This record gives sequence, C-alpha cells and structure tokens, in this order.
Amino acid sequence: MHRRHCLRLAALALGPVLVPAARATPSEDEHRLITALIARVRGMHEMKFVRNGEPHDAAEAAEHLEAKYKHFRKEIVTAEDFIELCATRSEVTRKPYMVQLGNNNPLEARAFMLRELRTMRQRQSRHQG
Repeated sequence: MHRRHCLRLAALALGPVLVPAARATPSEDEHRLITALIARVRGMHEMKFVRNGEPHDAAEAAEHLEAKYKHFRKEIVTAEDFIELCATRSEVTRKPYMVQLGNNNPLEARAFMLRELRTMRQRQSRHQG
C-alpha cells in the first residue's frame, strides 16, 4: 500500500515533465500573414521558384508552400518559422530553394521571402497606425 502511494505521488510530480509540450501553432494573425505570403507568391507570374535545380511557376510554388505549411503547421508559430521550415530548402536534398524574377540573377528563396514578409508587415503597420 505504501509503495502504491509513493508511485502515485511520483507520477503526479513527474506528470508535467513526461507529458509532451503543447504543439505550437500560429496565431490567427500569423496564419493570415502566412496565407497572404503564399498568395503573394502565387500572384508573381514572372517568378520562377527553383527546387532541386528544377524551375516551377508561381502557381506550382504556392502549391508546394501550402503543402509544406500543412505538413509543418504544428511546428510553426510565426511567419518567419514558416519561411525557415517551408520556403528555405528541400527536406530531401537540403539544397536551398532559389527564386528568379524575370531576367534578374537568382537569389535564395529565404532572403526573398523574408524581404516580401518585411514589405507586408510594413504595409500592415501603416494601415493600422
């Protein structure tokens, strides 16, 4: 009886440690920002999104980003997390994604997406302030 009581106390004391932490998810505002960022990519008809050396148009890029967002959503809290997990590199080859706009030199998708996010946040703050 005493042993059972000790085991219950130990379970109560260790319970919070043994229970996995709640999974992260983006706030509603961050979710809207992420979906707006994906929509922004979808609308860039002159863009080529290069994954593993293969160019994809804006619609294909947006579909890919949506699929990765769906896959990683429970690990994402911010739009920056989304960019790091979904728009930076291939999970298979680890090669960075690249973006080419028109005839400009390609740049890493991470830098491009962070720039677009910064622009969106600046516009958002101007409309709120």
